[in-house]
Amino acid sequence: MKAQVLIAENGPAGFELQEVPAPDVAPGQVLVDVKSCGVCFPDLLMSQGKYQLRPPLPFTPGTEVAGVVAQAPADSPFQPGDRVVVASMLGGFGEQVAVYPQQLFALPDALTFDEGAALGINFQTALFALKMRAQTAPGEVVGVLGAAGGIGVASILVAKAMGAKVIAVVHRTGAEEMLRELGADEVVQLTDGWKDRVLELSDGGVDVMIDPVGGEVFDEALRTVAPDGRFVVIGFAAGGIPTVKLNRVLFRNVAIVGAAWGEYIRTHPEVPGLLHDELVEMIEAGMRPPVNVTYPLADLPQALTDLADGKVRGKAVVQIAE
Repeated sequence: MKAQVLIAENGPAGFELQEVPAPDVAPGQVLVDVKSCGVCFPDLLMSQGKYQLRPPLPFTPGTEVAGVVAQAPADSPFQPGDRVVVASMLGGFGEQVAVYPQQLFALPDALTFDEGAALGINFQTALFALKMRAQTAPGEVVGVLGAAGGIGVASILVAKAMGAKVIAVVHRTGAEEMLRELGADEVVQLTDGWKDRVLELSDGGVDVMIDPVGGEVFDEALRTVAPDGRFVVIGFAAGGIPTVKLNRVLFRNVAIVGAAWGEYIRTHPEVPGLLHDELVEMIEAGMRPPVNVTYPLADLPQALTDLADGKVRGKAVVQIAE
């Protein structure tokens, strides 16, 4: 089978498209024919040797899989031909992947394989952050930093499905129309005065601020959180890990919470299934994971380069097979 194999931890250039053996299927595992695989920051970090999961070279990354069951044990809840989404962590950028049943979830009939791949980590993370960590309530105001990225887009859609008002904060120009089409009630450009604009639009401060960015915007973003509000740290896409002046946390009576979905599910393996069930309900109510750009498997290095350079608005998906 064909797969993109990382042979050197020097970023996207370290990939090589190869013919490799089909994956070994351990007892109890399910073999899945991969149709589409989402492109996300963990894939980029793995290619650079900077992710917490660092398998020995060579290996095939790919964490957000949608495909069709090719082979399953007789007692498996899944059968050949079932459409599925897969939380694989590795192997998604190849034509087949072998996983355990607890890593599989039914792909809703309303979604394409590309949309199923886009449903992966970003939407699980957004719901985990908004519901489990921030306990967002209907009618609250949610601010979303990095709103044009994969986590940002998912956070807008999930927050709207939860009944919140959303203020999208975006650095890249030209994204306002897309963000409003996704459901953002307000869009604020990350330029001078953005903090005051968010405070104005939120009538004094947001109830929840979602931050997958970190870096220099953190300090100003924390000032936009209203008393009793929650600031949710998801990642550091801007590269810098900020420090916190705790007097602002204390005197404003705000909470700063982490939302590391990947780390959480290591000790709470039942959580992805629970989150998937809620996401399916949102899909049945009309939510759709947007797919903004697609690449063939051969162009995975370009997809990751575009992601690193900030050229991907929303979600990119690699199409593995028809």
